[in-house]
Amino acid sequence: MSIGPIRLPHPVIAASGTFGHGAEVARLCDPRRLGAVTVKSLSSFAWAGNPAPRVHEATAGMLNAVGLQNPGVAYWIAHELPDLEALGARVIASIWGRSIDEYVAAAQAVSAAAGRLVALEVNLSCPNLESASHMFAHSREATAEVVAGVVAAVAPLPVLAKLSPNTWELPDVAEAAVDAGACGLTLVNTVLGMAIDPETRSYRIANRSGGLSGPAIKPVAVRSVHEVWARRPGVPIVGTGGVASGRDAAELMLAGAAAVGVGTATFRDPKAPLKITTELLSFCRDRGFPSVAELTGGVHP
Repeated sequence: MSIGPIRLPHPVIAASGTFGHGAEVARLCDPRRLGAVTVKSLSSFAWAGNPAPRVHEATAGMLNAVGLQNPGVAYWIAHELPDLEALGARVIASIWGRSIDEYVAAAQAVSAAAGRLVALEVNLSCPNLESASHMFAHSREATAEVVAGVVAAVAPLPVLAKLSPNTWELPDVAEAAVDAGACGLTLVNTVLGMAIDPETRSYRIANRSGGLSGPAIKPVAVRSVHEVWARRPGVPIVGTGGVASGRDAAELMLAGAAAVGVGTATFRDPKAPLKITTELLSFCRDRGFPSVAELTGGVHP
């Protein structure tokens, strides 16, 4: 499998929620049998995240406002990356920030381990402290500035831009990210949501609103991937959002994804990415596809 300059043996990537606890889940889900592992997003500094409760089970998925809790890039490189390497994982690091400078600082910190990574994902679904009315991923200009700064800091390490579905300008933002130097895109991040307990009349999570993930958002992910692929069909896309089976993975790839990320499904079954890989390969074999790559953008007009 090829995602721009990134070469992967399989199209299934374990996404950030899966390996947010370091290598513990990786021991249950052999990363050598996956395309890669994308770790939980890191900042240049340690960050405690939001107050509890931070997670709520929704009807068809999960609502979370963990708040990007992480130990910081330097700690992760020293203490958590070696555990993943020992298990044979191909690692995609992920970074976040609240300003362009914070993104660049995180990228510069990651550059110390660039030779040990297959790519760097830039999580752009963060509030922009320099422009209070915008999330980075909701602004073409802010997205382009961040991506350009990160690419300059980590070159030649390939950079993926992770974008939000919570804007009608997603194809334009995606185009801006690619034009600024991203080799590919991760589509999509969570959908904004809220849950209230009718009995106590209180919010289910302390942050009030949070990100909805899981099966409920798969149609949003499929639509988002297809819209961006239709705009820029040559741009590699990692499709994420509600992938829980091989058929789900095939659907996102037919919409235009070159690979798929599995996150929320692993909270129910840590081995979900392996199961999905097996089912996807069987899906292709049973239907005569010579390779999984043949699925990408293969939806009939």
